[in-house]
Amino acid sequence: MNSEIPRYVYKAFTAEQWRNRQETTELPGAPIDIRDGYIHLSTAGQLAKTLELYFAGQKNVQILALATEKIAPNLRWEPSRGKEMFPHLYAPMKKSDIEWQTTLDVPAKGKCRLPDEIIRDDA
Repeated sequence: MNSEIPRYVYKAFTAEQWRNRQETTELPGAPIDIRDGYIHLSTAGQLAKTLELYFAGQKNVQILALATEKIAPNLRWEPSRGKEMFPHLYAPMKKSDIEWQTTLDVPAKGKCRLPDEIIRDDA
């Protein structure tokens, strides 16, 4: 992460996880989030590696862009993979926090190509 707070942070859900959350206004996160007590998020620069590690081979992965300004009171930056600072949300995610979303297929092996709107946000 650079010294500036990014405009967006991102949450990925499998297609099944996302289907199971459609009827609620607050999103508790994925099972790993519930287990750890916070919602794991990624910056644009961290997202491809997160997808490659945890969503390899998944189709229709939902990528949610959350405005950091909206979630700032409950957002903490903490060391995670390789001691890199990752955004963690210590509150349920609200659907109103989602600025936009997209769907992508994550290859089973190799690099994950992110949509252009995510790449531009990390510039």
